[in-house]
Formats: sequence, C-alpha cells, structure tokens
Amino acid sequence: MDNNINNDNYEMLKLDNQLCFSLYVCSKEIIKKYKPLLDPLGLTYTSYITLLALWEEDNINVKDLGKKLYLDSGTLTPILKKLESQNFITRTRSAEDERSVNISLTKEGISLKEKAKNVYSELACSLFNNSDELSSGMELLNSLHKLMNSFNQNSV
Repeated sequence: MDNNINNDNYEMLKLDNQLCFSLYVCSKEIIKKYKPLLDPLGLTYTSYITLLALWEEDNINVKDLGKKLYLDSGTLTPILKKLESQNFITRTRSAEDERSVNISLTKEGISLKEKAKNVYSELACSLFNNSDELSSGMELLNSLHKLMNSFNQNSV
C-alpha cells in the first residue's frame, strides 16, 4: 500500500461530508421530537404523515397514497391496518378494479384533525428559538422541496 496517498482525495469520504448522513440524522432527530406530541393521539410519525395526506385528499387508492408519501406498499400496509384498527380509516376494494384498495377517513379520523392541529406549532416551538430561526427553517424546507422535485424529475 502506498503511504503517500493524498488524504485530500478522501475528504469526501468523511461522514460529515455526506449529504445523506446529515439528512438522515436531522430526520431521525426531528421524528424523535414528534413522539411526545403524537403519543397522546395514539399515532406514530408514519401514521401521522399518512393522516396528513388523507386530510388533504380523502378517498385515495393505496398506490397513489404510497406515491404521495414516498412509501412502498410493504411499509404502508401495516400502517393502514393499524389506522383501520384504531377506526381512523376504512379500506375498501374498488368496484372497478378489485386489485385496487381505496382509503377513506372515518368520522373519528376526520375529528382527529382537530386534535392534531397544534402538533406542527408545538414542534416548531421546540425546534426554533425565534422567528429568524423559523424563517431559516422554512427556507431550508423550500430548498428540500426543490431537491425532492429534482430527484423526482430525474428519476422519470
């Protein structure tokens, strides 16, 4: 092995230089902050984002819901089963295509929206100390949305 290898060539192999690692850690830590806000509602983070999507668009098929959430059916199905057992949603086969399953909110699922309405503001308060930090957070969110959209456009 050559002991004269220039270490600068390996700078990008440092963990802190990995975009995916930084996003992973931030995501993990933010999701951890959601837990005490979602536990009283009987929700996990993934069930919460599933309900967020359904509150935006009720009566959606599983395939479209999975696309919206960036979740495959193997991940989404157990979440939907749990939400159904909690009586927040119903799953029904499509009359036109029995392979397709539609997801609809129940009365309880719709009323849960009212109980969950402060989750975002409570999370924001726990993450940001002032309006400048919140503004920076919103700029980052917009940048991440642009990045996600570019990934989607490049994968088509």
